[in-house]
Amino acid sequence: MKFPVVLHKDSNSDYSVTVPDVPGCFSAGETMSEALENVRESLSLHFEGLIADGALLPQPQEVDVHATNPDYAGGVWALVDFDVTPFLGKAVRFNATLPEYLLARIDAYVQTHPQQKSRSGFLADAALRVLQQS
Repeated sequence: MKFPVVLHKDSNSDYSVTVPDVPGCFSAGETMSEALENVRESLSLHFEGLIADGALLPQPQEVDVHATNPDYAGGVWALVDFDVTPFLGKAVRFNATLPEYLLARIDAYVQTHPQQKSRSGFLADAALRVLQQS
């Protein structure tokens, strides 16, 4: 999933990163690249805590939802790709039936988009996108 983040930098300080959709999730770094890498670790730790507390995992919203918030004024927006699947529980095998043509299109997409890794990964990502819209 792609989480919107906002970066701020005051003179003589590191970049700070806020994840608006994950209250309390912050990070920092000397460079923008380092700050964006560090926010992935912060998200992991935050999600581990949420799972331990039995809380629902936050879903990312569009940048537009947050852009008018005065707390984020003057910041630089970015999207951080964060894999939430390790926090969704163990994998469960199930049987599914799909039309042959649709399955062929999914397989072709997975072959040309290595970030999907597998047919199952594609279906899980698609399901998460639909569920986060509801």
